[in-house]
Amino acid sequence: MEGSRCFPSHFLQMGGHFFGQARGVGVAHLQQRFNVGRFGALGGGCVVCMRTKGFILFCLRTFWLAAHNATISADMTTSFSNLQLAPALARAVAEMGYETMTPIQAQAIPVVLTGQDVMGAAQTGTGKTAAFSLPLLQRLLKHENSSTSPARHPVRALVLLPTRELADQVAQQIKQYAVHTNLRSMVVFGGMDMKPQTLELKKGVEVLVATPGRLLDHIEAKNVVLNQVEYVVLDEADRMLDIGFLPDLQRILSHLPKTRTTLLFSATFSTEIKRLAGSYLQNPVTIEVARPNETAATITQQFYSVSVDDKYNALRHLIKSNGMKQAFVFCNSKLGCARLARSLERDGFRTSALHGDKSQDERLKALEGFKQGEVDLLVCTDVAARGLDIKDVPAVFNFDIPFNAEDYVHRIGRTGRAGALGQAISFVSGSDQRLVADIEKLLKTKITLENVTVEPDRSRERREPRADSRESPGERSDASSRPREGFAPRDARPREQDSRRSREVGYVPAPRIKNDPFFDKPYEATVRSAETAAPAAPDPLRKSANIKSKRVMAALFKSTT
Repeated sequence: MEGSRCFPSHFLQMGGHFFGQARGVGVAHLQQRFNVGRFGALGGGCVVCMRTKGFILFCLRTFWLAAHNATISADMTTSFSNLQLAPALARAVAEMGYETMTPIQAQAIPVVLTGQDVMGAAQTGTGKTAAFSLPLLQRLLKHENSSTSPARHPVRALVLLPTRELADQVAQQIKQYAVHTNLRSMVVFGGMDMKPQTLELKKGVEVLVATPGRLLDHIEAKNVVLNQVEYVVLDEADRMLDIGFLPDLQRILSHLPKTRTTLLFSATFSTEIKRLAGSYLQNPVTIEVARPNETAATITQQFYSVSVDDKYNALRHLIKSNGMKQAFVFCNSKLGCARLARSLERDGFRTSALHGDKSQDERLKALEGFKQGEVDLLVCTDVAARGLDIKDVPAVFNFDIPFNAEDYVHRIGRTGRAGALGQAISFVSGSDQRLVADIEKLLKTKITLENVTVEPDRSRERREPRADSRESPGERSDASSRPREGFAPRDARPREQDSRRSREVGYVPAPRIKNDPFFDKPYEATVRSAETAAPAAPDPLRKSANIKSKRVMAALFKSTT
């Protein structure tokens, strides 16, 4: 048809953003409220074969409706009481103290309730879990039943997450939301025995929270069937791609029905994420409540210029001077994480380490101790950088600047959650200038380096001699002969140990062994004479001392006569 054009839906979203932001209403709400599909958009697709004049009239009509009929107040749209949730879910939400929705929840929940695919981008700590869990459970209530038969409880919803700790946290929240329903949920992740997970899966479960690797193990073992899945949630999708889960995701999605609702949530949108969404999402509604890769405004960010050798002292100084009760301390390597945790523990801090070399029980124990306040400093790698929701954590330290700039956004997102104040402190050494430049480029802001006054650690100076100390050759020889400072002589250590142990009740000291005077003599070189140096000729008749003489033994001989 001559003169006809195909206009994509982002033109509609542009107008929706313009009038929606003016009235406090999101794009998704405008599409749902005015039923844009009736006028030709058809669920976020294209306006098919509309003449230019007709399209302009359509846009004017839509904008006029948005400007004059969007009279819903911001308080009404952000209240959980106006979502018309099922009584069981509304009761659970009220018990958890939820009253006002966050921006991502206010825009995503109404769209997910309509069954559309969603790409959600929001800052970390803004409630993305509730944004997909509540509407998902609402739509699954039609399958609710109290039967004990596993066949009546197939997997209807699948939630995939990158890390074990995040999967366990999301599973606990979903159980809290569904506590007053008959919907079953469970979590499977690696590092644990598969047998208890298999027994739980055999009983039947509607909502399955999993990490990709362990879920593939159960699929290959035929412990779970995914042919009735209606909803798939990819949470922290960018992290799953960063750690190489794309092949696993493709294998998992190949076991799912073609007709399903797919929800993709992430704090950042990269090119790979958009490519993944284009492959597996059908006409998704894009919801962005903040600028991509933006940090929370409640977090104070500070960058200190510190040498590598002074990082530890600067960390101790800032923790003590600011009176911080709890904090995350992020490192780039597992070995550095373990060493830093041991050093902080020796200096009297209640510290736990969390990294990939820890067993799952140790990781869960460290995380639970930090949540309960039994641990002051949680030294961790980027395993704990995503999604962990621990309230009232006042500070985050970047002991090492992350290699990936997007990981910086996730790291500092562990503080300042749900509108609380937080502090993010990063230590920048001379080799970190390129990494800081990447962070500046991502955040689109200029980073100013500050100086911090660090007092030297006297205890370390006593334990270790200074590398730049200058001594004369005579002093150096004397220093090599005498013991170093902080170390007692070898013969003095047992006396100190005995003096300490003698205070213990019932202690009996071990008998002391006398030193052999031969080993106390100085070394004397002996000169061998020519006669002693020449080897003597062996005597064939002389027996060697190493040859034992034969014993005379009685023997019986047979007589020949």
